[in-house]
Amino acid sequence: MSVENTAESAPRPDAQFDVIVIGTGPGGEGAAMEATKQGKSVAVVEKQARIGGNCTHLGTIPSKSLRAAIYRMMEVNSNSNFRQLGIHIDVSFRDLRRSAQSVIEQQVKMRRRFYERNDVRVYHGVASFMDDQHVQVEDASGSSLTLAAGSFVVAPGSRPYRPSKIDFNHPRVFDSDTILDLPETPGSMTVYGAGVIGCEYASMFRNLSVKLNLVNTRSNLLEFLDDEICDALSYHLRDTGVRIRHNEVFDRVETFSDHVVVHLKSGKKLKSDILLWANGRSGNTEELNLSNVGISPNHRGQIEVNENFQSVKPHIYAVGDVIGPPALASAAYVQGRIAARHLGNGHCEELRMEDVPTGIYTSPEISSLGKTERQLTEECVPYEVGHSMFKSLARAQIMGQPVGMLKLLFHRETLEILGIHCFGVNASEIIHIGQAIMAQPGEGNTLHYFMNRTFNYPTMAEAYRVAALNGYNRLF
Repeated sequence: MSVENTAESAPRPDAQFDVIVIGTGPGGEGAAMEATKQGKSVAVVEKQARIGGNCTHLGTIPSKSLRAAIYRMMEVNSNSNFRQLGIHIDVSFRDLRRSAQSVIEQQVKMRRRFYERNDVRVYHGVASFMDDQHVQVEDASGSSLTLAAGSFVVAPGSRPYRPSKIDFNHPRVFDSDTILDLPETPGSMTVYGAGVIGCEYASMFRNLSVKLNLVNTRSNLLEFLDDEICDALSYHLRDTGVRIRHNEVFDRVETFSDHVVVHLKSGKKLKSDILLWANGRSGNTEELNLSNVGISPNHRGQIEVNENFQSVKPHIYAVGDVIGPPALASAAYVQGRIAARHLGNGHCEELRMEDVPTGIYTSPEISSLGKTERQLTEECVPYEVGHSMFKSLARAQIMGQPVGMLKLLFHRETLEILGIHCFGVNASEIIHIGQAIMAQPGEGNTLHYFMNRTFNYPTMAEAYRVAALNGYNRLF
């Protein structure tokens, strides 16, 4: 009797799939594409009108496109040859921002083809769990349908954390989602929050000659990085004119028609044209009705998962920003693949989440992989350091980008590479050379590889040979 009543009360789905993925950012895309490779029937649900998630429309793609546009303008304006010819480019923020739109359109078109080619059904609307086998999808018109599946991958992404004390509707108050709609280049700016997003935007706007306050709630910038890299970033930002204020906490924000004033608990008052709030993010879980399936996100809307990205409900996985750090697009894609591989065959040993490189698009870039000096010291590992200063590399001199370095940390006895830390031009690209060597088994990962190989000259990759020889010489 009870079984019949349960069957009668279960929702009748409009469509049935093996896997339903919620969100089409990097994590959702990775999960959907891998699930199809596992022979599963797959549907994705995207809240926005276009696929790609915040990564494509509000985060990584538009911000990095803006950064590239600013960088190209700087290259022209700082070139002595162009200056002699009287060439100077002065482009407004709005015009610089437009350069990203064509990239976004290309990304959306390409990703739409991915879903079409792999026979993944795309639904647009807000997904919410009805029970642990059914989700309701409500579109913009208010109509809804019910989808059923045996497994789910939750990848709704995140959004900037917004304290209730701050009026984000004010035209001079922005977060990382709204700053790209800034109508014009401000004269001055306060960035509250010196994490990855805060440091990236501080670099960008300072390159536009904006007077800039960077408020850090901690004692050092990006403390998860190697100390030497943290110091290099702080020095370079200050050298370009950024005013960094460490160990500060905001008390309140006053808004006016032509400026904002950030009051800090230390008593300081920071007046600027605009405020960019870049302090924390929250997972997009409010509309999912996770309580219906017994999942309880934390106070930041993040879902706890195990090593296979399963929630407390083994058939409901979560990946990407919604599970917290590292909150990288690159990591989210791999997380999605791991989740789909696991739900498909119960294991995913081939895919690894350790040794995820960090890529930070400040000016210059930062990228790191493996252990820091601080970690190795705490673990009592006998290590040595090899440096290559970019100012000594011919390629960096030719490019007019002498700021930066490549740093190798290696075991004093085995010469195994333990960490790679790069600050400077093309850091996010250079790191992958070291990543490939660190992934080699046994003696394949040693300092000898870089010492005994020929690198094209002049290249930035040559920094590995220079750093390896520099470190090896310290042993004697």
